[in-house]
Amino acid sequence: MKLTIIGTSHISPESLKHVEETIREKKPTIIAVELDKKRLAALLQKKYNPHTKNFSLKDIKRIGLKGWLFAQIGSWVEKKLGNKVGVSPGTEMLKAIEIAQQTGAKIALIDQDIEITLKKFSNALSWKEKWTFAKDLINGLIFKKGIKFDLAKVPSHKIINKLIKEVKTKYPNVYCVLIKERNEVMAKKLAHILLNHPDAEIVAVVGAGHEKEINLLVKKIYKEHNIQPL
Repeated sequence: MKLTIIGTSHISPESLKHVEETIREKKPTIIAVELDKKRLAALLQKKYNPHTKNFSLKDIKRIGLKGWLFAQIGSWVEKKLGNKVGVSPGTEMLKAIEIAQQTGAKIALIDQDIEITLKKFSNALSWKEKWTFAKDLINGLIFKKGIKFDLAKVPSHKIINKLIKEVKTKYPNVYCVLIKERNEVMAKKLAHILLNHPDAEIVAVVGAGHEKEINLLVKKIYKEHNIQPL
């Protein structure tokens, strides 16, 4: 049993190359990606119709206004940044799926349902976090403040740790919903796959901010099941 976790930047040409090279080298029988069914469908739709929207106004009732706004802003920011480096957001996930289809590898969608995540986000976001977000948005867009790194590359572990620490400090509820809880969901799903396919070669493609914690959580689950650590 082998598991390789690839930490990516969703708009990085470097990530796209790394994902393809790693999968070609490892020849996994299972490829897991940081997607759920709805996000995969949205990515595939955007691939053929770039103007497709993630969520419409009618979705506000299901996921909450704050979750809907976050999805819109996040999508807009990723698209703008992606245009700068010439890579559409999520292209590395689609590449992993494309290779899986070519090689016959099974595809595992390990992320939490996006609507559950956004609904939790709507319920959890505090007024303090909203105010902090507004200030950070102004500082970033107008005054160009913030942590700097090359968009074309995956940030170093040092920068990732710094970014996560900043989110955890300034946006504790956001950190809990978008990072901590999703890490737990993805780690449990990966562990389930590993336990049910002990001889499989598995490659998991996740955002770089999730890689370290998911790795630790999967090892912990394995230890609790008295199975040799990865």
